[in-house]
Amino acid sequence: MAEDAKDLKTTPLDGLHREYGGKMVPFAGYSMPVQYKAGVLQEHLHTREAAGLFDVSHMGQARLTGAHAAEALETLVPGDITGLTGGQMRYTLLTNDAGGIRDDLMVTQCGNHLYLVVNAACKDADFAHIGANLPDGVKLEIIDDHALLALQGPKAADALARYVPAVRHMVFLTGGAHKINDIPCFITRSGYTGEDGFEISLPASEAEGFARLLLSEDEVMPIGLGARDSLRLEAGLCLYGNDIDETTTPVEAALTWTVGKRRRAEGGFPGSGVILGQITDGTERRRVGLVPEGRAPARAGTDIQDLDGGAAGTVTSGGFGPTVDGPIAMGYVRTDLAKPGTRVNLMVRGKAQPAEVVKPPFVKQNYVKD
Repeated sequence: MAEDAKDLKTTPLDGLHREYGGKMVPFAGYSMPVQYKAGVLQEHLHTREAAGLFDVSHMGQARLTGAHAAEALETLVPGDITGLTGGQMRYTLLTNDAGGIRDDLMVTQCGNHLYLVVNAACKDADFAHIGANLPDGVKLEIIDDHALLALQGPKAADALARYVPAVRHMVFLTGGAHKINDIPCFITRSGYTGEDGFEISLPASEAEGFARLLLSEDEVMPIGLGARDSLRLEAGLCLYGNDIDETTTPVEAALTWTVGKRRRAEGGFPGSGVILGQITDGTERRRVGLVPEGRAPARAGTDIQDLDGGAAGTVTSGGFGPTVDGPIAMGYVRTDLAKPGTRVNLMVRGKAQPAEVVKPPFVKQNYVKD
């Protein structure tokens, strides 16, 4: 059912989006720009070549405080959280008792607390779930007075360093407290495009002013949800609700790497029996990349068949990849078809479209790791 426009929430940059010609659409309960005047294709290519500014203020931000915050979070996720040192950041998953994925999230160790960022559509359920499962002495503090901006692309560091010179010395998956014109903010070197970039949490009242400063830089242009989706697909990154959900496990989703070595030995997270069993014994299906022949994209929901016409799986994300200049997709296939190089058929508009199984990403990831 379509979301009623009058019931949609707005971010602190709502007026700015409209001023820049943003085409606003309902997304996760918010009015968000799907594209601006340049269009999705140009926004995508600009982010790959220079720097794009994304409003991700709709996502959920929170602090987990208390001496045993990391141990408490490890009862809910399979990642190694206690092993994080100050400023280190980790991608992890909230799992359920069946081994399914409640959400994916980012966790940063900030010394006296953990900083969490969760998906917009899941944030209320996530925070309720986390809050209901904390021991005495550990508290979840939802950050609802801050905006979140993502600056992504090979020239992102150049643009941001004019205001925060210290970001040049950061590496991928680290974060720290900084000031922008005396405004306290928290900056991580992270993002969801496959490019170098940063996410900047700052007071909502200051977000528009800083966004305008960034947009005044020659390298930076505003980017909407459309290009955000094509960028993350090219980077082989999962979209919650499409590629992962409560019915998919980390092993099926090719996210086994999120289960830390110590966690594999110890267990102790929801669904650990299922997930650890799958690491040992395998699964019946697996998420893979798919490169269709021709130019027609295979969208989410497209059936995948083996070469004999048998059911093989389903596409979960698909579209045109502007950087690769062709259609790309991700989906789940039977494990016997998951090896890169395997040929399958995608049933696009009732016709079999040949495709090859590949290992994502579809483009080189350009993270700054040292």
